Parts: sequence; structure tokens; C-alpha cells
Amino acid sequence: MLLEEYKKLVDTIDYHMDKYYNEDEPEISDFEYDQLMQQLKAAEKEHPEWVTPDSPTQKIGGVAKREAGVKVTHDVPMLSIEDVFNKEDVVAWVDKVKSVHPDAKFSVEAKIDGLSMTLRYERDSAGKLKMTLAETRGDGLIGEDVTVNALVIPDVNKYLDFPYESLQLRGEVYMAHEDFDRYNEQQELNGGKLAANPRNLAAGTLRQLDANITKERGLRMFVFNVQQGPEELTNSHCAGMDILEAHGVPTAFHRLCVNADEIIAAIDEIGDKRADFDFDIDGAVVKIDQVSYRGDFSTSAKYTSGHIAYKYPPEEKETKLLDIELSVGRTGRVTPTAVFEPIRLCGTSVSRATLHNQDFINDLDVGIGDTIVVYKSGEIIPKVKEVKHDKRPAGVSTFVIPSVCPVCGGPVSRDADTADMKCTNPSCPAQLERHIINFVSRDAMDIKGFGEVYIIDLVRRGYIKDIADVFSLKDKRDELISEGIIGKEKNTDKLLAAIEASKENDAFRVFTGFGIPNVGKAAAKALLSQFKDIKKIMNLTEEELVQVNDIGEISAKSIYDYLHDSVNMDIINRLADAGVNMIEQEKEGASDKLAGLTFVITGTLPTMGRKEAQELIELNGGKCAGSVSKKTNYLVAGEAAGSKLDKANSLGVTVLDEAGLLALINN
Repeated sequence: MLLEEYKKLVDTIDYHMDKYYNEDEPEISDFEYDQLMQQLKAAEKEHPEWVTPDSPTQKIGGVAKREAGVKVTHDVPMLSIEDVFNKEDVVAWVDKVKSVHPDAKFSVEAKIDGLSMTLRYERDSAGKLKMTLAETRGDGLIGEDVTVNALVIPDVNKYLDFPYESLQLRGEVYMAHEDFDRYNEQQELNGGKLAANPRNLAAGTLRQLDANITKERGLRMFVFNVQQGPEELTNSHCAGMDILEAHGVPTAFHRLCVNADEIIAAIDEIGDKRADFDFDIDGAVVKIDQVSYRGDFSTSAKYTSGHIAYKYPPEEKETKLLDIELSVGRTGRVTPTAVFEPIRLCGTSVSRATLHNQDFINDLDVGIGDTIVVYKSGEIIPKVKEVKHDKRPAGVSTFVIPSVCPVCGGPVSRDADTADMKCTNPSCPAQLERHIINFVSRDAMDIKGFGEVYIIDLVRRGYIKDIADVFSLKDKRDELISEGIIGKEKNTDKLLAAIEASKENDAFRVFTGFGIPNVGKAAAKALLSQFKDIKKIMNLTEEELVQVNDIGEISAKSIYDYLHDSVNMDIINRLADAGVNMIEQEKEGASDKLAGLTFVITGTLPTMGRKEAQELIELNGGKCAGSVSKKTNYLVAGEAAGSKLDKANSLGVTVLDEAGLLALINN
């Protein structure tokens, strides 16, 4: 591996560490993340001179969050466990331990997919061992005080019946499948956002500011380690767990083993029970039972000594394909979706997965009635992995997307040089519905209260035939009220007022709302920032468009073709006639002092929110990005800046506080 490839790999892993630990929104599965870490470890083994203290192999990704409490320094570091991915590595590790301590025994435990929490108990004035502090893992050295929330978790004992002066227990907080399903069912009824998986929801629930929300959602906990305690709990790990269990402390599934064969059998047993547990697991932990032996087997400052974690392959299951549904998007693209008998994967019930296009269907050779294997990409998105053709029923054949649109009955044809099948009927209602939804969305015209249900109804009843028709709805006010499409008089007038107010929006929002292929909000902003008037942009050549920042050749052609289509030209003229703003106004305080500079904002600023800081930077010609890279000129860092600050320092990016940003603009 070349040094540049190594640095790119470090950047990739840092990004995914931040998504997992700090944002609770992982984009890849644990398995995919583990594969990246294995590549990194192999590269650093070959080139130890590349390793820095900031390498992902040398640090723990999570940082303490402040929203739900104050920071706490751990008495005993809450470190990670080094992962292995095949049983041969488990046996090799056991042999290494046995070579030093022939009498070593081991505990094999289920590795619950949740978040770590340590409970501190102190003897109170009444002589009881009372839970006085609950702390999250954070960055392994500093966590967050979540005591109030921990006390509403049924598995957390407020008092323990032990004669000790103090005790610290570490465990895993998780959400059971039934509580997760209950939450998502309620969210669906309320029209809210569904949680991706139990681990993410558990993390957000433990950090809630209102303990009543934590209690209502339901969390649980298993203890898996004694962080500090008397010898009777810390000489033998398994014996200590058994004593805790006998005193009413829920402990993780654990099995005492004396050799590698027993350890592998216990790992297999846990794996076989994976589907029966009411919680998600992502591996099996193997610990040296004699706690005093563990210090002889330290691997790095990042990992807990005397432990390894065997990671199971990604979870996948067989199910029966019941149907293939076809939907039509804003551009006319026909998307096939597999509908199958519900199965549970990574803590959620799934019954649908995209089949992408005809080429994907052909490659799988999948037909309705087949037995398919489904897994979760990033442990979030269900995907079809393969078809069990040996189980194919008689008469089943490869599915073919019809040549007629499932919505309008118009012709469907394949785009040249792509795998996309598209409806070519420009009046297709499904395309128009998606187009209008995009036009009124937050990134475009941002018309509050203009929901998808209203749009679909208005399109299907013929009130809206293109985006310009949105601004003629006021002429149909009485009719809309009498038919109750939007609701009674108050709701109808409220939406019509929001539509009217949107006419004064920045011109880039209108341009974004056109829905031109390959053109998003950034490109629209760049165009209107330079040329100010949409009518002027309509007169540009493709060559002139390419000269604009953020506009490439493909985007330039898409813009040119859209703006020179006679139907679109008529729509734009009607928008202008309706009073929709087509000219980007020069904003008060605007300048080009930050032109050509890229900023990233992180942490909590003293007087400005992040959105406010971003608007200020863009007002002065700068550009904001979401992550730190070599192209970043400045990181604007507030309190609790986290991993982005570390990344900026490692790359030599200049770091500013809020005052420094203002000075850069005002000087």
C-alpha cells in the first residue's frame, strides 16, 4: 500500500468512526468497518513509521456528549476490545495465553450490540451500597454523567446487598426488539422518523435530557465486568459474575471454558442462539477468567488487556419473494422493489428491498416465488444477496420489467448507456408528483405545510400539471375549500399564504426546484451568485456554464437542455408572470472576502448557531463542507469540537474560534 492510499484509508475510517460514535448514524456495517480496520492494521504492521497517535488503531472513536449531562473522568478506563474474525485467530490467542499461564481459564460471553455504561456504588449514611453515578464510555477516558436516566432502567439496581464500601460495575445498555418495534410503530402512527436500529435508538434514549422519555422508551442492561471491587468478585471473573447474578444483578451470557475446543463450542452456541435473543449481538467476547493474568497480554493503549472479541459474519436470512412492485420517480425511472415474507435482521423486521434495475434482476436471476437471501447493508438498508435456485418452484422464471408504465400506461424504454428503464410519457402523474414534492421541499422553495398527501391529491384531481400551477392555486381557493382537499378554510388559507410568501424566496431556491438532473442546491447557488438573474442563465452556452464553480460538463449540458426546452421555457415565463422572484438580490453585508476558501464548522460556538455561521461564511463568498479534508482551509471550532478538531490538527488545517472567523471577515 502506498502512503497516499494509507492516508485515504485513515480518512475513511475516521469518517465512519465519527458517524458511529458521535452521530449515532453509521453508514456501513460493523463487518465492513472491521474489514477497513484490518487493512489499516496490516499497512501499519508493514510500515510502522506511518503510525501516529491520531491513527484509528491508537484511539477510541467515541467522544463524550454534553447534551444529557456533565463530563466524568473514569476511575478505570472504559477501553475497546480487539477484534478477530476467524476461529484460527481465537485458537492462536488462547495458545499464546496458555504458553504463559498453563492454568488459564476463560469466560466466553455474548457481545451485546449496545453502548457501555459504568455504575459506581458507594456506601451511604444508612449503610446501604447505593448507586451514585452512571457514566457513559465517551472517549474511553472521559464519559458523560447519565445517572438520572440510568435510574429509570429496570435492570439498574439503585441499591445492592453487599457488605462492600464501594463497587464499580460496567455493562451494556441495549434496547430489546419488542421495545424497538413499539417505538417505531408509534413513530409511524405519528408520522415521525423511524429509528434505524436498536443500538442507535438506545444511544439516543440514554442521552435524553428528560428521564421520563428514557423510561417510556424502555432500556435494559447487562453487567459484563467488575471495574473496581473486592477480591471475591475480581479473582475469578466468572465467579464474580455468578455472585452478582445471585444478588439480582443481570449479567451477560457467560460460559467458563478451560481450553480452545470449549471456547469454540461456546462461540458456536452463542452464534446459534443469535436469532433467539431478544437483543442484537455482534460477536462473542473471550476473556481470561483470572483477572490478575490479563495485564500480561496488553496489545495497545486502546484495547482492554486479556480480551478478544470474535466477530460473527453479517447476519443474513432466507425468505420467500412474494411480489416485485414497480414505482416511478421524478425523472420517470422505474424502480423494482422486492416484497418478501417478513424477517428480522439486525434488530428490525424487514419485508422490502430494492432490486435496482433489470440488469440487477438478470444477474440474480430472480423471479416471484423464489427463495432469496437478504442481508442489511450498513446494518440499515436491506439488500438481496442471492437466489436459492435449488429451491425454485416449478414455473418460476426471471422477472422482466414491463414495457408499459405501471402508473400511466405510457411506454417504458431503456436509457442509452445505462441500466435505467424510464417512462417516456411527460404527463405521467407519478413523475409530476415527485417533481412537485421536490419543488416545495426544504432545499428548494421550502413551502411549509405543503405535504406529500396534498400534492398527490392535487395532481390526481388535475389542479397541478406543472410547477407553475402551484402559484395559481389561489385562484381555486373556494373550490379547494368546498372539496376539502387541504382541509377547512383556515388550513387552506394558511397553505395559500405560505405559497404566496415563497415568491420572495432567493432565486437559487427556484432554480433548485426546477429539478434539473445533476444540479443541486450548491450548483444553483453558484450560478445565481455569479449571474444573479435566471433569465441571464437561460442565455448562456454550455461552454460558459462549465466555467462556473461546481458546474461540470454533464451538469452544464443538463442545464442547457432544460432551459432551452420549449415546455420548460413556458413554465419559467409563467413563474415570472406569477411574481416569483427570478433575481438573486445582493444581500446586506455581502462580500467576497472569503472567496475561494472552504470552511468546516464543528462544536458549539459562543453566540452563533452552526447554520448562522454557515450563512455568514457564504454571505462573504466562502464555502462550507461537512468534513475536514486536505481541501479545507479553515476549521471553525467551538466547545466540544471532537474528532474534526483532531483531524484538522493532524492535517495542519488552520483552526479558528468564532472571534477568529469574525476577524477574518472584518479585517
